Amino acid sequence: MSGLHLKDLSKRFGNFTAVDDVELTVPHGTFVCMLGPSGCGKTTLLRMIAGLEEPSAGSVVLDDEDLTPVPTHKRNFGMVFQSLALFPHLTVGENIAYPLRIRGIDKDKRRKRVEELLALVHLPDYAARPVSKLSGGQRQRVAIARALALSPRLFLLDEPLSALDAKLREAMQVELRQLQQKLGITTIVVTHDQREAMTMADLVVVMGEGRIRQAASPMEIYRKPADAFVADFIGSTNLLEVEADSVGRAVFLGQPIAGLSLPEGMAKGLVSIRPENVHLTENTNGAIRGRVTFIRDLGGTIETFVEAGGTIIVAVTTPRERSNVEAGAEVGVTLPAESCVVLQQ
Repeated sequence: MSGLHLKDLSKRFGNFTAVDDVELTVPHGTFVCMLGPSGCGKTTLLRMIAGLEEPSAGSVVLDDEDLTPVPTHKRNFGMVFQSLALFPHLTVGENIAYPLRIRGIDKDKRRKRVEELLALVHLPDYAARPVSKLSGGQRQRVAIARALALSPRLFLLDEPLSALDAKLREAMQVELRQLQQKLGITTIVVTHDQREAMTMADLVVVMGEGRIRQAASPMEIYRKPADAFVADFIGSTNLLEVEADSVGRAVFLGQPIAGLSLPEGMAKGLVSIRPENVHLTENTNGAIRGRVTFIRDLGGTIETFVEAGGTIIVAVTTPRERSNVEAGAEVGVTLPAESCVVLQQ
């Protein structure tokens, strides 16, 4: 079985189940982002993969080898944690060389490997610099270089960019993704940042209450969420309660959504539609009627909040597409069927 396979993996702490019967296959060379709210089990799952937590049930298999009983130091995984855990009394080069030194690799080979890794993370000639003299982004690069020193089979990172400011974090997201693509190493990152996951991942794993709610590509997660939890957690969406009429059409506030039907046997459900797909018109004929309650101009986008039958619907447009409606105006809201996803309530 090629790649990483998590089979029926669970972790219980007393009566609390942190990870509940997780099944996941990760092909070689895949960049995975585990995403979810605090307490959803993503870090515990990563720690079980790393060997830092013993599973209560299930197994961790890599390339047909069951690693569940193998101790952390024998798995040959590279790991970067939120704290980075660099040695402040050592230089950059000494930090990167540390795992090589404890493996007994000779000095010349260590020096050559350090030079290669510093070039890889865009810090040439930094080997002699004290870690205390580095910026946050530079320390992040050093931690990544150290984790890659032994050419690990798997690269695991637990919220590695969360301590950086927003602009630097976005730059590091791109750098980390490009580095992973260059090396071709299977990488798993735990994050709570949706934008980070959408930027970097081949595979996004959305977790909730200890379970995987959906594992798919970023675009599939965004455009075809598996349930209301995923739809609401990833990006922004409008979740609208609908019911089926006598011929199965989806009806919202008494108005059928043109071209959209509920699955056979579903009397009520939810429709998820992203704000950028909601259309507002000044003509209310044949549309859902609402009143504009608030307009937020964010520069690159404009958000219009519309109250319809006690439900707030958000529409997003660019400045060029902006209509002339103002707060307090009555508008028609149309929901294109091709942009709607029907979910169980």
